[in-house]
Amino acid sequence: MGRHIQPVCKLCRREGAKLFLKGEKCFTEKCPVKRRAYPPGQHGKIKPRVSEYRIRLREKQKARRIYGLGENQFANYFERASTMKGATGEKLLEFLERRLDNVVYRLGFATSRQASRQIIRNGGVVVNGRKVNVPSFEVKAGDMISIAPRMVKLAKDSLEKFPDRVLPVWLALTGEVEGKVAAIPKREDIDAILEENLIVEYYSR
Repeated sequence: MGRHIQPVCKLCRREGAKLFLKGEKCFTEKCPVKRRAYPPGQHGKIKPRVSEYRIRLREKQKARRIYGLGENQFANYFERASTMKGATGEKLLEFLERRLDNVVYRLGFATSRQASRQIIRNGGVVVNGRKVNVPSFEVKAGDMISIAPRMVKLAKDSLEKFPDRVLPVWLALTGEVEGKVAAIPKREDIDAILEENLIVEYYSR
């Protein structure tokens, strides 16, 4: 995806919800979503016209921004989900959750998905004993995820910053900086603040 160089907190304000893009700052009183609960820009305080299209577009944009994907990349995931058996929206969320950058973040080894991507690109993540530097790598049930020695301090710092982080039921910590994909995530196991049916409707228009 193209590199986003604007303040990521503006993305949260645009969607009117915390997308947890800034890591630790999202849990403090300094969070801009709390301080300025309206979209960025000079017309941010003006209530926009609400249409069916706008509602579906914003939900798609919210999902794309939560997982840090470009437009084409997200559309490709949807296209793939639409060819699978089962509910398209649920399959879409499953594919997004199984991305390696999301798994590293969910395990608590990074403070945000962006930080997780940086760790992966720098060769700091090992999957089943092999170094993987592709953030979009898709994990499967039984995969073992660990942090390379030179990135251990970063991972430990992240774990210490969020000691109360709730681990998804489909993931398990098996060591200090090691985890396991216990199962393929189901919709009820995913806490993403999304209405996937609106995303399906957006692409089906």
